[in-house]
Amino acid sequence: FQLNVVAGILLAYFSNYLLQGFDGKNDWRWMLGVVAIPSAAFSILMLFTPETPRWLVLYKKDDAAARKVLALTEDTTDHLIERIKNSVSSNKEKLFLKKNKRLLILAFLIAFFNQLSGINAIIYFAPKVFEMAGIGRSAALFSTVGIGVVNLIFTIIGWSLIDKFGRRTLMFIGSFGYIVSLSLIAIAFNSANHSMIVYYVFLFIAAHAVGQGAVIWVFLSELFPNAIRASGTSFGCLTHWTFAALVAQVFPFFAATVSGTLIFGFFAFMMVLQLLYVWKMMPETKGVALENMESTIVLH
Repeated sequence: FQLNVVAGILLAYFSNYLLQGFDGKNDWRWMLGVVAIPSAAFSILMLFTPETPRWLVLYKKDDAAARKVLALTEDTTDHLIERIKNSVSSNKEKLFLKKNKRLLILAFLIAFFNQLSGINAIIYFAPKVFEMAGIGRSAALFSTVGIGVVNLIFTIIGWSLIDKFGRRTLMFIGSFGYIVSLSLIAIAFNSANHSMIVYYVFLFIAAHAVGQGAVIWVFLSELFPNAIRASGTSFGCLTHWTFAALVAQVFPFFAATVSGTLIFGFFAFMMVLQLLYVWKMMPETKGVALENMESTIVLH
């Protein structure tokens, strides 16, 4: 999913130049429509994606199909199927119960901090951010291509590291990267020389791709026990996109009325809070079976 989003952003950015003047006043339609290419590829690949074994066991009661999926990565499957069945007392367990409070807080906060880093403010409004820094419109548009390239490269790096170093380690790396890059952007906006802001934004994108960008969807899918996994993951996604929408709505107003120093200083402060969240609250889910996740989080 993350790579599909990045590919779409890259394609849209590049098409802005490749298709400029192609069809006159309809250029913008082509620029938006070309993003359908990675979306179509993603849809086709989904046809070859198996259902999750836990869903097959718990909701479809299809042990045979689950056994085939598990066999792709596991040598023995029967005991895993029994553990999945024994991990829930009821598939109708409610999400918003007192015993799930810690899980809900963990999911809410990682999604909340993801958007309060300013990631979508920059991705959605990159040309505006660069224009705020005094960079010409043409150069600002071209610099957005760099955002897509950096995002793609460091997403792949995060993808390759997440199972080697764990979720918390990447979140620590990303949080420090956020704080440094956002602080540099805020300081640069307060100085006479804005020429380095583009590179600080690239550093910010790299920190996001390795940290939050690589971790959030994996963490949300691992956090909740089987009985509430679907609804819990949906809750985390809802939180994420609600704050994404809010940031997208309010950022243009603040960009027009408040200095870049205050905006990015605020984002940097929020990432200090995220660092505290990772340090004090976030459990490591690497290598923990979903059936053991609830007890692991209680002990954390």
